[in-house]
Amino acid sequence: MNNVLCIGELLIDFICSDVNTSLDLGDNFKKKAGGAPANVTAAICKLGGKASFVGKVGDDPFGKFLKDTLDNLNVDTSMLLMDKIEKTTLAFVSLKANGERDFVFNRGADGCLKYNELDLDKIYSNKVLHFGSATALLGGDMRESYVRIMQEAKRKNIFISFDPNFRDNLWEDNVEDFIHISKKCIEFADFIKVSDEELKIITGKEDLYAAVDSLRAGGNKIVAVTLGKDGTLISTDEKTEIIPSIKIKSIDSTGAGDAFVGSLLYKISLLEDSNELYKNFNELKDIVKFANKVGAIVCTKLGAIAALPTLEEVENM
Repeated sequence: MNNVLCIGELLIDFICSDVNTSLDLGDNFKKKAGGAPANVTAAICKLGGKASFVGKVGDDPFGKFLKDTLDNLNVDTSMLLMDKIEKTTLAFVSLKANGERDFVFNRGADGCLKYNELDLDKIYSNKVLHFGSATALLGGDMRESYVRIMQEAKRKNIFISFDPNFRDNLWEDNVEDFIHISKKCIEFADFIKVSDEELKIITGKEDLYAAVDSLRAGGNKIVAVTLGKDGTLISTDEKTEIIPSIKIKSIDSTGAGDAFVGSLLYKISLLEDSNELYKNFNELKDIVKFANKVGAIVCTKLGAIAALPTLEEVENM
């Protein structure tokens, strides 16, 4: 089994527990561990896989809470850095009755990860690297480190997974920059996971299949497009097909996308040569069916990390 190394943000989500309110009127908040790549490592380890997290938090009570959360899930945090100056990144979220989110983001230590701070030999010793950060592309030292690691990993023929994790609250004033940097990352990626919304934003194409073809251009890439209740579209040079979702009664979809990616990378970590996966469409279909099932299970429970299933739970579904 290969270790999967995930790079990006680890942060605190303060979620308002008051029903149908805005942040200025909310009084009650619950502290939760967050960050898309961190959720992916949690999903992998919960299934019995091996995962490491690379990122930075503040050397403060929130940073220690986040490290303890990953440690308790058996995630390797030896490359999680604790910043003595910058504080841990915080996000405050409330949900309104119409489904709209009220969102305030206070960026801190996660954006300050410098390339020369990292244990590069350890990073490049992995066979699977996942770049799934919602914040790394915003700018700062992290963005430079993120892209530089990706470039070097490509040169070393390491399997690269990329999930742009678009958050409109973070990019509302600079969507063009998001499109530009996402396309640059896609050039290096072997596996690309996007939502249907992200696919349209990045490619500028409304037709699903034309948009997918444009992402695969220029290499042996695998593209997975999550379509919610309609399933997951997967595409390689060989074939394009939609794998149906599992029919469930959804309670909370928070973290389902990260669980999908984590379970897919868990399966890829079991392969002898992940770089050959694009040649075997039937094997890829089986992996996506498994990932769809994990994502469905997460939707039936509350909490992104608390809802993650074990391998036994998935097999018994």
